[in-house]
Amino acid sequence: MSPELISILVLVAVFAIATTRSVNMGALAFAAAFAVGELVAGLDADGIFAGFPGDLFVVLVGVTYLFAIARANGTTDWLVQASIRLVGGRIALIPWVMFVITGALTAIGAVSPAAVAIVAPIALSFAVRHGISPLLMGAMVVHGAQGGGFSPISIYGSIVNGILERENLPGNEIALFLASLAANLLIAGVVFVLFGGLKLARHRAAERDDDSPGPPAEEGSARLDAPRAATLLSLLVLVVAVLVLDLDAGLTAITLAVLISAVWPDTSRKAVGAIAWPTVLLICGVLTYVGVLEEMGTITWAGEGVGGIGVPLLAALLLCYIGAIVSAFASSVGIMGALIPLAVPFLALGEIGVVGMIAALAVSATVVDVSPFSTNGALVLAAAPDVDRERFFRQLMVYGGVVVAVVPAAAWLVLVVPGFG
Repeated sequence: MSPELISILVLVAVFAIATTRSVNMGALAFAAAFAVGELVAGLDADGIFAGFPGDLFVVLVGVTYLFAIARANGTTDWLVQASIRLVGGRIALIPWVMFVITGALTAIGAVSPAAVAIVAPIALSFAVRHGISPLLMGAMVVHGAQGGGFSPISIYGSIVNGILERENLPGNEIALFLASLAANLLIAGVVFVLFGGLKLARHRAAERDDDSPGPPAEEGSARLDAPRAATLLSLLVLVVAVLVLDLDAGLTAITLAVLISAVWPDTSRKAVGAIAWPTVLLICGVLTYVGVLEEMGTITWAGEGVGGIGVPLLAALLLCYIGAIVSAFASSVGIMGALIPLAVPFLALGEIGVVGMIAALAVSATVVDVSPFSTNGALVLAAAPDVDRERFFRQLMVYGGVVVAVVPAAAWLVLVVPGFG
C-alpha cells in the first residue's frame, strides 16, 4: 500500500472516530500527523509542524475571545432583544430577525456554533411560546449563521481564503460570501413557506419586556450600559479595521478584547475560558495533518487521481457530495480544511473555474449543518424547550437528508457548470 493511500485512509479514520466516538477531531488529527509523519513519511517535528496554521490560530482565539466577552456582559442578549422590539412584535418577522442576527454575528467573526449557541435558545423559546414550528426556527438560525459565515472577516471565510492564498490560487472573497448568503437565503425562504411562515402574518406578539421568551430578565438587562456600548463599538471597530484598514482580524480582536477586559475585569474574567478552544484545536489539528499530507505529496497524488476521472465536471460534483455527506456527520470546518486542499491540484489543471468550485464546495459543506449529527443541528435540538425531542430529531434528520441530496447538485449546476472564476 502506498504512503499516500495510507495517509488518506488515516484521514478517513480520523473523521470516522471523531463522528462515532465523540473525540475532538483536531486532537485525533494531531496524533495522526505525528504517526503518519514519523512512521510513514519520515518527517521530523519541524516537518510535521510546517503546516500548523499560526495565522488562523490567532484569528480563532481573537474573535471568539471578543465574542465571549460580548456574551458575558450581555451585549449579544441586548442585540437580540433590540431586534425583536424593532419589528414591533410581528411574529412572522421573528424567524427572519433570528436569521439576520446569526448571520451578522458570523459575518463579523463569531464561530458558527457560537452564534447558534447564543441565538438558538432565545429563538426556540420564542417559537414554542408563539406557535412557530421549531424546525422552521431552528433552520432559520442555522442557515442565518451559514449565510454570514463566509464574509471576508469570518472564520470560514478566513480559512478558505487563507488556503487559496497559500496555494496561489485565484479567489474572490466577495463572490464566496455572496454565494453562501444567496444559497442560505433561498433555502431559508423555502423553509419559511413550507413550514407555516406565511400563516404567522396573522399573529402578533405583545410589545412588553415581560413577554420576552426565556427566564425573566435581570434588572437593567435591556439597558445599553457602558460595557455593552464599548463592546458594540469594539465590534464596529473590528469591522472597519479589517475591511477598511486591512489589519489582521485576530490581532485586532485580541487587542479590543484585552482593552475591554482591562476596564471591566469582573464581566470579562470568564471570557478566556469561554474561547472556542475545541474549535481552535479542531482547526489547528486538521490543518496540521493536511500540512503533513502536503509535505509527503499526498495532496498532489489525490488531486491527480480526482482529475484522472476524465470528466472534470463529474469530479467536481463528486467533491461537492463528499463535502456535504461528511459534513452532515462531522465538522464543516474540519471537512473544508481537509477537502479544499485535496481539490487544489485538480483546480490547478484549469478546466474548472476556481471561484465557482470553491463556492460550491463551501456551500455544500456548510448548508447541511442543520443535521442533528452536526454541531449546529445538535445545538438547535438541545435548545428546543417543551417539545417532543424524538419527533424533532427525526424532523431535523429528514430535513438534513434532503439538503444533502439536493444542495450539492444545485450548487454544482449553478456555480461550477457555468465555469465561474
